[in-house]
Amino acid sequence: MFLRRRPGRLAAGLSALTATALLATGCGGMSDSGTQAASDAGKDCQSKTKVRVVLQWVAQAQFAGYYAAKDKGFYDAACLDVTIQEGGVNIVPQQVLSSGNAEFAVSHVTKTMATREQGADLVNIGQVFQRGAYLQVAWADSGIKTLADLKGKKTGSWGYGNELVQYAAMRGAGVEPTKDTQIIQQPFDMSLLLKREVDSAQAKTYNEYAQLLETKNPKTGKLYQQSDFTAISLQDAGYTSLEDGIYSRGDWLKDQANQDTAVKFLKASYQGWAACRDDLKGCVDIVLNHGSALGAGHQTWMLTEVNKLVWPSPNGIGAMDQKSWDSTIDIAIKGGVLKNKPDSSAFRTDLSDKAREELKAAGADVVGSSYKPETPTITEGGK
Repeated sequence: MFLRRRPGRLAAGLSALTATALLATGCGGMSDSGTQAASDAGKDCQSKTKVRVVLQWVAQAQFAGYYAAKDKGFYDAACLDVTIQEGGVNIVPQQVLSSGNAEFAVSHVTKTMATREQGADLVNIGQVFQRGAYLQVAWADSGIKTLADLKGKKTGSWGYGNELVQYAAMRGAGVEPTKDTQIIQQPFDMSLLLKREVDSAQAKTYNEYAQLLETKNPKTGKLYQQSDFTAISLQDAGYTSLEDGIYSRGDWLKDQANQDTAVKFLKASYQGWAACRDDLKGCVDIVLNHGSALGAGHQTWMLTEVNKLVWPSPNGIGAMDQKSWDSTIDIAIKGGVLKNKPDSSAFRTDLSDKAREELKAAGADVVGSSYKPETPTITEGGK
């Protein structure tokens, strides 16, 4: 399915004047003229370097920044020809990356470090999501208000490594998952909770939780409300586990030309995420145009919540917070997924630092300190 392709070296770059003009428009709201300017800048490339990025799942607002970078011409302007490869049930991004069938991958720290421990030279080069999104959701009338209340209950769990943070948080609250609660394998939706076949279920703030609120209550004929549920944030409970970041291969990055390509990819991707921060509707439309199976209502909720995971970025978009990294690794080790802490080469900050500095030099907002999330309208079925 995946063909190995050697990335070409970058030819002569943009002129200083063109590059400065592009960067000045890159991390704020992009007007139509700004988008056109980015697209036109790409025409100055003598050639474009072909690279591939593989996502964790199919097209949805979780990955809006990458689609925006492509559609708004940021990749083109950086002299990159970027192919975005969707993920799926049988497409594991860290494996695609390690096999040489992509130059970049979007993945979680835990999953990627597990693949690294097996011998793959995978390196985090940009940590886009600064916060975790795991929830444990229960009916408001279930009596479950805290994680400690899961004792003696039927608890939904996705498995496949997604239970690591959940189990760590439960143990921290004095609940041993293998003894004190009945773990029920749940699908990647909220059907078991809605049918009350479990007392609580795993969810992400940007996806499954919205599915609950997009469902009609058969007793009232109206949509469920947040007051109908108790949503326990594992992040707020102190169990941070870093999610979507950008990864590459250490051996590929040994080539200086590839490091330059990585900086360009990071910079353009960060421009895409900033555009989605400043133009929610425009980015939702971009995702829908790329074939999302979920509707505009659900994607609007998703991008709103995803933006909260990215912005504000106190140290700048893509920066790695050492404390959050250490917490993520500690949870993985205690959960038995990792045997040892990865060595210091498991993530590097220099490429992301350079990408941000180039954006900042042009006056771009890479922190988003003034970001205020919108309040999306809930629609039945996420339409």
